[in-house]
Amino acid sequence: MSADEILDIVDENDQVIGTSPRGEAYARGLRHRCVFIQARDAAGRVFVHRRTTTKLVFPSLYDMFVGGVVGAGESYDDAALREAEEELGVSGLPRPAFLFKFLYDDGAGQSWWSAVYEVRCELPVRPQVEEVAWHDFLTDEEVVSRLGEWEWVPDGVAAWERLRDWRG
Repeated sequence: MSADEILDIVDENDQVIGTSPRGEAYARGLRHRCVFIQARDAAGRVFVHRRTTTKLVFPSLYDMFVGGVVGAGESYDDAALREAEEELGVSGLPRPAFLFKFLYDDGAGQSWWSAVYEVRCELPVRPQVEEVAWHDFLTDEEVVSRLGEWEWVPDGVAAWERLRDWRG
């Protein structure tokens, strides 16, 4: 999605209150919608990647989710499938399963409703070079051990922690 892509702007209850170009929504800290999809391979390992330097938000940081913003009028479910296929570089992926939703707020003007999904990806991945600078499938233990070593996207860490708590 480009900076000109139109997003729904939502309130604290995730109700649409307007629309805005993506770049403006980011610049002005307007609350919008995002999807986070945890993709696992046939062995149950998590797809982890480092974002490219050209990303509008959190360039060059590591992430344990694929995903992105939800376009204006787009459902969370449709965005989850679109984003997962785009970032993994696959087609024919099973529809990601919705798990839960939370309001991410960094306390510094960045806030978005975040729908968390999971999907099994048994297809060979070919991530978009515009989105992904490096990738691999890591075990949960490997991800946890790298949490203190690598610089991760803060909203992904928030989603990871909530998913861990949700799973119990």
